[in-house]
This record gives sequence, structure tokens and C-alpha cells, in this order.
Amino acid sequence: MSKIITAYFSATGITAKVAEKVAAAAGSDLFEIKPEKPYTASELKWVNPLARCNKEKIGRKDVPISGTISNFSDYDMFLIGFPIWYYVAPNVINTFVKQYDFSGKKIALFATSGGSNIGKTADKLKPFLSDTAEIIDAKLFKADDSEDTIKEWLNSLKK
Repeated sequence: MSKIITAYFSATGITAKVAEKVAAAAGSDLFEIKPEKPYTASELKWVNPLARCNKEKIGRKDVPISGTISNFSDYDMFLIGFPIWYYVAPNVINTFVKQYDFSGKKIALFATSGGSNIGKTADKLKPFLSDTAEIIDAKLFKADDSEDTIKEWLNSLKK
């Protein structure tokens, strides 16, 4: 039986709520991906071209992360969640996946968004992973999606 972990980054708490539902439905461990320097509300205002979130994305900057998954090699499946920023994962997710060797691991992405779809998020994240890591799915959720909706998605991953 594979061991699963749900790892997530949440800027405003919406993705955290979904991640908690995903972890509960999957019976997985839960790990919060935290930037060393937390985002302030003004740093998340994407309409301001000088906001931190914009500078990071445009500058393709790594975002230092606080904490690590100490028993990373114990996990076979990674459920990685994040809000969609500029139609892809935030740079903190890129930094997170670059710091581990995902060789032979299965990854399912889930995201939240105020208006974007998941688009080519998986394709854009793939270059940061080892060649033998497999992204098996990418799904967009809403904060109020039911546990049944999440369970249906998790069951589809087993096929």
C-alpha cells in the first residue's frame, strides 16, 4: 500500500481548506509549504505591478521555504495543492519540487482559483521534477467543493 502526503501552499487560506479536505479524504499526512517570509496582503495584490507576487513570477525567482518533509522517501504519492497565479503554480511550488528528488513518485496536483482554470499547470511544473516523476492528474477545486467531489477525484487517481 502506498503512503500519501498532501503538501500545499495557501496564500489566503482557501487552498488550505481544500488541502485539509483532500488529506482527510485520502487518509494522508499533511504538510504546509510555507515561504520563509510570509506574504502580506499588499504583496498578494496582483493588480499592483510592483507587488511581491508579480516580481517573483515575472522574475522567475525561487521563493525560500521554511521547513522540509523529513521523511520524504517514505511517500509514494504526493498530492500538491496551490492557488493558481498567472495560470500556473506560484513560484513557491516550483521551489518546493526542486528541493526534492521525485524520481519514481506519483504526483497529483490540485489548485484553487478565483477565475482561472488549471490550464497547462502540470506541463509548466514538469521541468522542475525528475524525469521519472509522474504527474498523473491536475484538478481545480472550489473552496466549497464537497467531500464527495474530492473523493471522486481521489478514486480516479487509482485507475
